[in-house]
Amino acid sequence: MIVGTPKEIKDDEYRVALVPAGVEQLRRAGHTVLIEASAGLGTGVSDDEYSEAGAEIVTSPEEIYRRADMVIKVKEPLPQEYPLLRAGQIIFTYFHFAASEELTRAMMATGAVCVAYETIQLPDGSLPLLTPMSEVAGRMAVQEGAKYLERPMEGRGILLAGVPGVARAHVVIIGGGIVGANAAKVAAGMGANVTILDVNIERLRYLDDVMPKNVTTLYSNAYTIRDKLREADLLIGAVLVRGARAPILVTREMLKLMKPGAVIVDVAVDQGGCIETIHPTTHGHPTYIEEGVVHYGVTNMPGAVAGTSTYALTNETLPYAVHLANGGFPRAMLENPALKAGLNIVRGKVVLAEIAEQFGLPHTPVEEVLL
Repeated sequence: MIVGTPKEIKDDEYRVALVPAGVEQLRRAGHTVLIEASAGLGTGVSDDEYSEAGAEIVTSPEEIYRRADMVIKVKEPLPQEYPLLRAGQIIFTYFHFAASEELTRAMMATGAVCVAYETIQLPDGSLPLLTPMSEVAGRMAVQEGAKYLERPMEGRGILLAGVPGVARAHVVIIGGGIVGANAAKVAAGMGANVTILDVNIERLRYLDDVMPKNVTTLYSNAYTIRDKLREADLLIGAVLVRGARAPILVTREMLKLMKPGAVIVDVAVDQGGCIETIHPTTHGHPTYIEEGVVHYGVTNMPGAVAGTSTYALTNETLPYAVHLANGGFPRAMLENPALKAGLNIVRGKVVLAEIAEQFGLPHTPVEEVLL
């Protein structure tokens, strides 16, 4: 198989989907690997390093898409890439279809086989290709939130840890999964008072056991969220529903309960966000103000720390990429149930029920496209 990795073109996206170790492993398995020139520079990987690992360096994304049987990316294709995709070509990347009907319909029109990192699922329910970036984003959420609480950034002008004689900041985290747990760990380590809200009692029991004493766990409902919004200096949205749009848990009306200059970091923004007033932003222009509250809605937070996140991501994606390359479609899916769970759109048909429901599209059972 010919496997291609283009340079990411999303604003301020510095990650790359393959590193030289991945190239070497694919080459050993007998595959040809194409890397677009300078694709790895944001991560600190040179074209020479890719060449030494056995990759062919090509000068344009057009050549990648024209020649590759499988394209491995980090982020979803952008409109200028849509015409480059072709029917039957495997696209392996983060898609987050539930946040964009335009992207969904565009991928249907290409006839490509869309395998989404974020819906690959193990038998225990875990999402192995979402986990590493959730870890990065959860930790970054506190780092970014602390920065935008500073007065020059239009925040409240407070320090998360406080100082002797001055109260610590209150950090409220909605969602106790991977993002929420990592955010709580960092916020607690910085000295803030932290509250995690979740609807899973067993998860709350676990977090209560492992978190330090300045972390409180609460069952999440509209009443509790409203109550905690009143004291929140930093609110972190950390809600995930696999393959579906994140539920709106904080409405515009509820936002009026927050203090002027408080900060919201909604990590769920790439799945539509759990804050009604959130919309996607970029690293170049990361924040805006609604109802007196600073909103941070960057959809590719880990892209800013590509030196960490590229390797964390590719450690997880490479085994699946190799299996896809070795087995092809649909054989690899039939052999690997986790990979099969990653199928979202196949040759114009939506096979993930959550996406079909979100946009009122016909749903095709995945078994039908694997026959």
